[in-house]
Amino acid sequence: MKKIKITPIARTKHDALILQYENPDVPECEMVIGKSFYSINAQMPNGFCSSAWQNVYPFVFALASGAKDFYDGWLKNKESAIIACNDGLRPVSFLIEVVNEK
Repeated sequence: MKKIKITPIARTKHDALILQYENPDVPECEMVIGKSFYSINAQMPNGFCSSAWQNVYPFVFALASGAKDFYDGWLKNKESAIIACNDGLRPVSFLIEVVNEK
């Protein structure tokens, strides 16, 4: 299986929804934008958010197994995907890409 790099690249925060629906003692997401994680054999990297893993895992597994060109070329790099976690209040977008080691 191919080594996969997962990088949080953007975060959105819906303040009005947070104020209306979220309990005040919920901790903030700890994902750091730009901090990369590496998946070996399609395993969840240490320190990666387990909730976000549920969303990115199918793409990590597919890329690690050799899949390419998701959704008919929507990304320039055919060995990558951009997937957001399912947090409706503070979604984080992740760049998932194959590490081409020589």
